[in-house]
Amino acid sequence: MVRRRGERGFTLLELIIVVTMIGILAAIAIPNLLLLPKRAKEAVLKTNLREIRESLEQHYADQGRYPASLDELVAKYLRVVPTDPFTKSSTTWILVYQEEGEEGDFGGFETLPEDPSQGPGILDVRSGFEGVAIDGSKYGDW
Repeated sequence: MVRRRGERGFTLLELIIVVTMIGILAAIAIPNLLLLPKRAKEAVLKTNLREIRESLEQHYADQGRYPASLDELVAKYLRVVPTDPFTKSSTTWILVYQEEGEEGDFGGFETLPEDPSQGPGILDVRSGFEGVAIDGSKYGDW
């Protein structure tokens, strides 16, 4: 095709190639963009779990026992109980308590005391969300 002086523009073939390249780039980028909110929630969940677990250990180091509830951590170790980003609640945490030891005691106690603040404490905390993470693991196993 001979171009005349003063005619400017793109040929149909050039436009098709550019649109195809944009489509390929979009097909690569969109799946990654769709996972960004889930990745952000997972990062917040990991941070909140680490914060609670560190507070549990600090409480144990200071008091010589684990707390009976997460509310015992508030004020001295935490400002507030962190929320689970998937359930959007601070009450859906799964609490893992001390179990009966080999000697038949509960964290140094012969039997469970009636005062829960003196009983078996929270050893660990897990997410109450029953979903599966991007890496294939369950959030409740973190």
